[in-house]
Amino acid sequence: MRKKKLLEPALVTVALLVVTAIFWVTNADLFITSLVPRDHIIAAALPECNRAWPVGNLFPWNLLYKLAPIPAIILAVSALVVLLIGFFKTRFSPWRKRAIFILLLLGLGPGLVINVLLKDQLGRPRPRQVVEFGGEYKFTQCWQPGSGGENSSFPSGHAAIAFFLMAPWFILRDRNRRSAEAFLIAGLLFGTLVGIARILQGGHFISDILWAGGLLYILGSILGLALGLEQKRKANS
Repeated sequence: MRKKKLLEPALVTVALLVVTAIFWVTNADLFITSLVPRDHIIAAALPECNRAWPVGNLFPWNLLYKLAPIPAIILAVSALVVLLIGFFKTRFSPWRKRAIFILLLLGLGPGLVINVLLKDQLGRPRPRQVVEFGGEYKFTQCWQPGSGGENSSFPSGHAAIAFFLMAPWFILRDRNRRSAEAFLIAGLLFGTLVGIARILQGGHFISDILWAGGLLYILGSILGLALGLEQKRKANS
């Protein structure tokens, strides 16, 4: 089981690199974004800043944008409560390491790696900022440095925080497979829907969404191994 989990981050990384190579060769990011309707009838009724990407401001996409961080906040608060209670209630003690996992993954994934190390450094312009869609910046591929400045397009912060709903998958899959799979499916679905919303709003390319989810899964796999979550299960079984 541990060997299989060691392969997980490597396999996900290879898959992402293959897809990225295809995107680079085919310019799939530009093509997919060009399919977004941008002459919707409601455009005239929207604020000036939203008229170029009107569909993303319709229900349910505008609501998904606002709801994106809510599940992650609930998970983080729950983990913090469990961690604190675990110091006083012995029956919660086995869950402290799992609570630490949730908090660390949130801080390292959507926090440090995605928002600080990548979004603030690579400077990839967002779709609404590139020349092809009425902006002023040159289009750049994912992982290619650009002139978009901090809080740039790659990867998607909103998608990453939405994909975070899958976090319990890593701490439950060896204990309660059905519940773990429910969180995994819910996280992938919610992250995908938020990602679609961000594409429709001109905020991200599809590769920004794919890498947001992929990076979170890679970090979750590595962190789970580093904390020895499966060893904890064996010790308690």
